Amino acid sequence: MRQVHDDPSRVSAIDGIVRALGPDSIKVDLTPAAALETANRLIDAAAKAEGQKQFANRTARQRK
Repeated sequence: MRQVHDDPSRVSAIDGIVRALGPDSIKVDLTPAAALETANRLIDAAAKAEGQKQFANRTARQRK
């Protein structure tokens, strides 16, 4: 079963590189352009996932 993390990643800028430190010691170094595109994709996916969660909750309430 996959593990879903509730804590956000830590992010910093070091010498023109964006470093993201996530759960389980995951470390990713990105160019600023790649970091901006990743941020946009994360925002889009988070909004979609939140909508899915809200829809599932509403559907579950309607079934009761």
